Amino acid sequence: MNPQAVYLVQTDTTVGLLSQDPHRLATLKSRPSQKPILLALDSLSTLKRFSRVPLAFRNLVRRSNKSSFVYPNGAGIRVVKEPRHRRFLERFGYLYSTSANPSGGVFSLEFGERACDIMVLDEAGLCEGQPSKIWRLGRSRRRKLRG
Repeated sequence: MNPQAVYLVQTDTTVGLLSQDPHRLATLKSRPSQKPILLALDSLSTLKRFSRVPLAFRNLVRRSNKSSFVYPNGAGIRVVKEPRHRRFLERFGYLYSTSANPSGGVFSLEFGERACDIMVLDEAGLCEGQPSKIWRLGRSRRRKLRG
């Protein structure tokens, strides 16, 4: 599998475009390149390569489900626990993830099909769901950004 390719995948939350090339995802969605893109990881051990979890929130991060966190270093990361999406991510370790819609728009299967190089389907198909909750973590405080 090519990590630079753009995949259209049913993620643990909604239909998403995934790639290891964040600039390509930003270009496809017509969004500013400086706007950060969420990293989806396959495990907590992979998380150690990208950020350090503040001590006060280690249990929260470990037990969270369908939640993304913005860490003190500015990285927005979600560790995927849902088995189907996690199996896909294990092939890469990490992928940048964004919803399959034009920037600021609603889900469009046509947009997703045009934007992707490879469409990954399983028995469940593709369906739009709720986006993940996003929390900003400081050393001792957390703030809800979305959800």
